[in-house]
Amino acid sequence: MKVHVLERSQRLPRPPGEVFAFFADAHNLEAITPAWLRFRIVTPGRITMVPGALIEYRLRLHGLPVRWLTRIEDWEPGRRFVDAQVKGPYRLWHHTHTFEPDGEHATIVHDEVRYALPLGPLGELARRAFVAHDLARIFDYRLASVSKVMA
Repeated sequence: MKVHVLERSQRLPRPPGEVFAFFADAHNLEAITPAWLRFRIVTPGRITMVPGALIEYRLRLHGLPVRWLTRIEDWEPGRRFVDAQVKGPYRLWHHTHTFEPDGEHATIVHDEVRYALPLGPLGELARRAFVAHDLARIFDYRLASVSKVMA
């Protein structure tokens, strides 16, 4: 299994507690995901973010419906959390979010996504053809959206 890594970092002019609280609310993910994905959280009610919490999503990738289930693997309030795919389009999806203070009133947010595709050589071909580009577009959109929300 070939594992790939996508990383993004940004500095936000808000304290870590405030930035972490925004990301800790899973429903905010809908607001910072591109509309073309038609992303929706379908887990009913309020999601309590703790290790083991499950979050179910639905979205569309290139017109195809996708159901995705992730689990919170690690939860360190104010510092970091990790979500990992339980069921979905990837063979591996492991997303680490970290929040580091930068002075008194700013935060460095860092995303590291380790991912692998199913189907061996066909999955690698799909990654080169469109998956890597799609992921870069999604995370670049997210950076821009979070910057606007946290300005």
